[in-house]
Parts: sequence; structure tokens; C-alpha cells
Amino acid sequence: MGLSFDGLASGLDTTAIIDALMNVEAIPKTLLQNKIKDTNSIISNLQGLNTKLQELAKLAKDSTSPTALLAFKGSSSSDAVTLTASGSASAVTTDVVVNRLATAQALVTSKFSTWPDDPPVITLVNAEGKQTEITAASGSASDLVTAINAAGVGVKASSVPSGTDADGNTLYRLQLVSSETGEKHAFTAYRGDAASVTAGTASNLATETGAAVVTPAVDAQVTLWAGTAAEQTVTSSSNTFTGLMTGVDVTVSKASTDPVTITVAADSKTSAATAKSFVDKIAAILANITSGSKATVATDAGDTTTLGVYTGDSTVRSLKQALSNAVQYPVDGVSPSSIGISIDRYGVLSFDEAKFTKALADDPDAVSAIFTGVAARVQDTTEQYSDKYDGLLTKRITGQEDLVSSMNDQIDSWDTRLGQRRATLERTYAQLEVMLNKMQSQSSYLTSQLSSLPSMKTGSGS
Repeated sequence: MGLSFDGLASGLDTTAIIDALMNVEAIPKTLLQNKIKDTNSIISNLQGLNTKLQELAKLAKDSTSPTALLAFKGSSSSDAVTLTASGSASAVTTDVVVNRLATAQALVTSKFSTWPDDPPVITLVNAEGKQTEITAASGSASDLVTAINAAGVGVKASSVPSGTDADGNTLYRLQLVSSETGEKHAFTAYRGDAASVTAGTASNLATETGAAVVTPAVDAQVTLWAGTAAEQTVTSSSNTFTGLMTGVDVTVSKASTDPVTITVAADSKTSAATAKSFVDKIAAILANITSGSKATVATDAGDTTTLGVYTGDSTVRSLKQALSNAVQYPVDGVSPSSIGISIDRYGVLSFDEAKFTKALADDPDAVSAIFTGVAARVQDTTEQYSDKYDGLLTKRITGQEDLVSSMNDQIDSWDTRLGQRRATLERTYAQLEVMLNKMQSQSSYLTSQLSSLPSMKTGSGS
């Protein structure tokens, strides 16, 4: 904390004078701080642009696949059959007969008030023959249900009240249901431990008096080309037949002896949406660069010219040009504008969906070749600029960050320098006040001494 002798002798506000002088001295530091603020804004915008480029690079890479534009839609003559078609599908029409649906096994035990064995042990054997021995805390229905469900063997248990016995005790049945459908999720339940199951002495719960397998574990089944020499039966453990045809998944919800016609056709609407999404991503980046490169020129006295965050940035300018070229240059001599991808004289990228759809209908292979060619060039450009190690834009960001770091070091130096300068000014003004005070004291002393001297009078002659 500096010394303060405001007005001690001079009557001056020396603190205000020092502050004013320091404000002048600190102008270079203030300019540096403003420069850091502006540079950080530029870095933030460049980082945002780089993130968008990286997203575009990934999208462009995916779009270079020959199947990028391929899209199909499935339809069925019955709501009991639905289709999902991927890009690897192909146009096809055929009939299927849904013979049966997949079911989960459901077993109901005989009635009991308390499990007849102590300890209460049940062994479950799955379709592969794996045995799981389960011991309940007690012979009550609730404890048996808890133990079976906690075993995690793909079988869910519940208890069902089933009247009372001769003594008035509540009777229960256990209902055991496989968690999933299909034959591979079938199970057998035994009253007894694993050793007795192996020895063949355990009791099969499904064959005891009053027990039953209510629903067997069955695979879903459909028949292709029924009634022909090519008739083929296909099964599935669930009601969805994955890959029933290449790239086509079929889900059934009702059995029927009547054939159901399923059709897979090209989906031009989805293909156009895919292309539009890609072009829109590029257009947004180009628009962002254009907007950030504009400068607002002063038109009235007192106004200032405001530069955009990308104004004068050669890296961003070259990126914009490279992206524009990647999109608009011909692919094997054919302009992308022929499929609806074009840039106007103002540099605005647009997508003509109607033109694209028509071109796709006329020659899908040619459209795919042009689109994937554009995507490959866009991928090369975006990776060249956004690579996290060697990207041109990445290096530009790193350079700006280094500049901010350097300016922060300069500000630290200015803080030290300005602190020393303020201390010097405070000492100087403090000494000035002390000297003025001494001079005022001496002046007062001399004045008092002069006033005490005898006065000299001149007498008259006689």
C-alpha cells in the first residue's frame, strides 16, 4: 500500500493525479487486454467451426459408401406382417404364409399350501441341459417366487391363489414362464436338487397331478413360395425374422393360412432426405463463414467499422473456397448441379429435391456416383482442415492460443512494471509534500523573525 500525503502542504489531490498518470501509463496494458478479448472471441468461433467440420467429415465419410443413398421401404398386404428394409436390401415382391407365432413356455404347478419338501429345492434345466438348483428361504409360495426370480435363469415366477384345502389353508400354484419366446428358451422344472435330477429321481413339476405345461416354447414359422417346388420353411425364436431376405426384417403378429404379399421398393423420399441433410450441413458451414467474414463499414460521423470474426483470416477464406470447389466441381465430367446440388453467384449452396428425385429415378447409379464423388472430396477437405493434429484450422487455433498465452505473459510484466511506476510516483509526490511543508515552515519562521525586529525611525533636527 503506497503512502498518501494528499494536500498536506500543496493542497493537491495527489492520489487522483497519480491515478490519472497511471491510466496513461497503463494504456499499452489495456490495449493488450482488449486484444486478448478479441482473440479469445476469434478462438471460440474457430473452435466452433472446427467442431462442425469434424462432424461434417464423419458424415462425408459415411456418405462415400456406395449404399449411402440406397433406401428401401417395405409394404405388406396384411397388417399381420410388417417389414423393415435397410440400404442393403433390393426391390422384391413375394408371398409368405405365417404358419405360427413364437410363444414363451408357461408351466403351472400342482396346488400346495406349503412346499412339500424341506428344504424347498427346485432345479431348473434349460434347453441346453444346464441345471440351476434353487433353494427358497421357506416353503411359502412368496419365498419360492422370490428365490426363482432372483436366480436370473430366464424364468419368471408368480404365485396364483387356488382355493383352500380341507383345513381352510390357502392353496397356491406356481406359474413359471420363460422370459423369452422360442424353443431355445424352453425349460424343465423339477422338485428336488440337481443330484436327484441327474439320478432321475426328481419329480418333474409339469407331470405332477394337477400340473401342466400351459404353453409350450415354440418358434415362429413362415413359409416362402408355398405350394411350389421352391417351398421353404423358416423359423425364428422371436416373431421377427431377421434377414428373411437380404436387408429385410419381417415381423409377424398373427398366423394365417392365406399368403401375405410383401413388397420391398426403392424409397426415393428417404434417399433425397439423406442427400439434403448432407448438403444442408455444408451449406450451414459456408453460410457461417460468409456471415463471420462480413465487415460493417461506418457510414456516419462517429461510427466505427466493425470487422467480422473471420474477416481477413486467410485460413478460413481458403477453407470456404476448398469446400465450395469440392461441392461444385464436376465428378467424372458431370456437374453436381445435374442432380440438384448447386452454388449460386453469391456462394450460397442449395439442394433441389425435385431435381434430385427425378435424376434418381432416371439413373440411380449415376446419381450415386456423383453424390459419393462429392462426398469423398468433402471428406478430404474437412480432414485436411480439421485433423486434430495436422489440420490447417487446428493449427490456426493453436497459433491464436499461443498468441493469447504470450500476451498474458506481457500483461504479467506490465503489472510488475506499473506497480513499480506507481510506487515511484507515490514516493515522488510524498517527498514533494514533505519539502513543501518544510519550506512553508521556514517561511513562517522567517516571517515571524522579521516581524520581531525593532523598527527604524527617523528623528527631527533641533
